[in-house]
Amino acid sequence: MKKIVLATAAAIAVGALATGCTVVDTGEVGLRVNFDKTIEAEERVAGSFNQTIIGKILTFPVKDVSVDVQNLTPLAADNSTMKEFDISVIYNITPASVSDLYINKSRSFHTVDKSDDIYLMHAYIYQTARNAVYKTARKYEALNMNDNRAQIEQEIQEIMVATLNDEKLNGIVISQVRVGSMVPSDAVKASADNLVRAKNEEKTKEVEVQIAKKEAERIAALNANAGAISYMQAQAQMKIAEGIAEGKVQTVVIPYDFKGMVNVGVK
Repeated sequence: MKKIVLATAAAIAVGALATGCTVVDTGEVGLRVNFDKTIEAEERVAGSFNQTIIGKILTFPVKDVSVDVQNLTPLAADNSTMKEFDISVIYNITPASVSDLYINKSRSFHTVDKSDDIYLMHAYIYQTARNAVYKTARKYEALNMNDNRAQIEQEIQEIMVATLNDEKLNGIVISQVRVGSMVPSDAVKASADNLVRAKNEEKTKEVEVQIAKKEAERIAALNANAGAISYMQAQAQMKIAEGIAEGKVQTVVIPYDFKGMVNVGVK
């Protein structure tokens, strides 16, 4: 009976340990919160087993964390307001920086999702990206932004990195910035459409003018050569008359302006 009791107690203990244990997932770092609410500074790496019978383990995704910054309306270089400007930022947290960022930085800098995962500095990165967009967009005219997409992405990332360096947040790495939609205001788009239409109409008129000019030149050339044409016709008639006089022409020649026999009397 004593052996059965001991075996049962051991099984209960094993079960308690199994159910009271948290494994830190790949791509995450954990921190222990003790029963007295204090947080241990030592980071718990991915794959580690941590008992949670007493206290708990907070987990923090640190790899390729995405921040979507959407529906921004920055001012462009032409003083027009963009209708829409969206970007996505990918950042990583150095595992050794997790404790410092969570314990020493404002909790408002972080974001907690529905699974209670804590995304370190997510809100801070969002605000930093937003500020970088407004600063960068001011350098470009609204209609030129899409043509400079790669340059804009690079400038936004450079501004964000500089901000992190100024704040000595070396544990945060901005790995990628991707610009999504960049839509000018309706007024700017309408002005652009009107400009394109006006240019097309201008080109059409230029073609019409060129055609009219060529036709005028053709008519002028014909008028300028009218005397030469009359001279050539007179020369031809003279040659025909000489041929008839010399008996070299055996056919009846009818002048080109012959209108028929008029007032010819019969003897």
